[in-house]
Amino acid sequence: MSSVVQRVPAAGSLDALAHFQARLGFETDCADVYYATNHEAKDFVLLDVRTPTLYAAGHVPGAINLPTRMISEPRLADYPAETLFVVYCAGPHCNGANKAAVKLAQLGRPVKEMIGGLTGWIDEGFGLER
Repeated sequence: MSSVVQRVPAAGSLDALAHFQARLGFETDCADVYYATNHEAKDFVLLDVRTPTLYAAGHVPGAINLPTRMISEPRLADYPAETLFVVYCAGPHCNGANKAAVKLAQLGRPVKEMIGGLTGWIDEGFGLER
């Protein structure tokens, strides 16, 4: 008898490859954001989409606060159309980053979600800015 893990067979290698490669087009993680911010030319804008109060209490260093409800073309006008936005919210229990990504995509803007959000950032041992 197989385990609960194997009761549904794993996808074939080609399907798995396509799936996981595609996910990387939509997501980045805290470690990659940290590394890019500290060791490479930062070629993206990091958006904290939580409320200003939560942002002020602590946020990822270098992040700009733009709550999801405030995302609009006029608010993005200073950024070239090809600017990549990386969005995050509180953590895996929050879908605010997903909602922000939808709004940015609707505006035709390139976007990725920083999976894990602020919780993931802290779990990785990275510091916050206040």
